[in-house]
Amino acid sequence: MVHYQARLDATFAALSDVTRRGVLEQLGRSDCSITDLALRFDMTLTGMKKHVTILEEAGLVTTEKLGRVRTCKLGHRRLEEEAAWIDQHRQLWNARFDALDQLVEHMKSKEKANATSNRK
Repeated sequence: MVHYQARLDATFAALSDVTRRGVLEQLGRSDCSITDLALRFDMTLTGMKKHVTILEEAGLVTTEKLGRVRTCKLGHRRLEEEAAWIDQHRQLWNARFDALDQLVEHMKSKEKANATSNRK
């Protein structure tokens, strides 16, 4: 359970930043060097390296150094666990909202019945 939670934490922390999500979108189109990513996102090399490291630690990106160039590509890890966690919570919230809708409808019909009986 702790390993599962740590993995979720790392993934959601990595995905919480707009730049890192943009990096993942870019890498979904083609592999890039950190230098190319830094240029595309108008960042310093050091700043982009920090973002890539966070994505790498979450297993979302892998890097390979050939000579002086570090190339980034999407990681092999899929997001099944994260999707299952989101789906579980979506089902929970959908059930709660359905119950709330039923309560509101019940209160509306009760209010309508009271208004009708008060007019008589």
